[in-house]
Amino acid sequence: MEQDILRLAREVALAERILVITGAGLSADSGLPTYRGLGGLYNGLTPEGMPIERVLSGPMLREKPALCWKYLAELGKACLNAQPNAGHFAIAELQRRKPECWVLTQNIDGYHRLAGCVAERLIEIHGELAPLFCQSCGREDRELEAHLQRPLPPLCPQCGGILRPPVVLFEEMLPEKAIADLHQQLEQGFDLLLLVGTTASFPYIREPVQQTRWRGGFTAEINPAFTDLSQSVVLHLPGRALDVLPKLMSHIFRH
Repeated sequence: MEQDILRLAREVALAERILVITGAGLSADSGLPTYRGLGGLYNGLTPEGMPIERVLSGPMLREKPALCWKYLAELGKACLNAQPNAGHFAIAELQRRKPECWVLTQNIDGYHRLAGCVAERLIEIHGELAPLFCQSCGREDRELEAHLQRPLPPLCPQCGGILRPPVVLFEEMLPEKAIADLHQQLEQGFDLLLLVGTTASFPYIREPVQQTRWRGGFTAEINPAFTDLSQSVVLHLPGRALDVLPKLMSHIFRH
């Protein structure tokens, strides 16, 4: 795999406009649950006999907020108890060295920000877990950790309404600004696209891959297993982002 890392390093060094797309596999190296795929917590049904997509959905938050928050709390506690890993820091370093490097992430843990990614070039397509806000009066609440120690769902101290995170639940629309930012950057095109730890092939991931290849750009994937997109990229590097990205960074600016 060393030769593949060197090949990717040369391509990254030559590229100006870069898009890094990250998924749950990147944060799994920090100890966060992926819910699906290798090591997923809920490849079957939850103890309530429902798919995780049902309990972590917008309709469930409205109908049975305590049940939805049971699993939101699992995610919240996991995020608060872990930290960015070497993969996150390597991506942040790449952004600092490449002023036209963008990061599109499916992750809601906020680790890219904590690792030092440039906020103006970070697209959090599924939102993030904090700060909470009241669905009734709109009041912002930054006490996520404290609320997770109390009975669920968390309530607004101002009006008693149910709080929620600014995250995209299943069956909810993606944020308009994130989609607009992505489309604006896709119009300019990318020289190189790198998939990191994602097994998904949603349109907002598949389209950038296809468009980058169509325009002659280089595409690569870092993932321990083959994914639905592995056949669509030029180079697949089997391994964890935690291990591969720091090695990649150590080679990039030698070429």
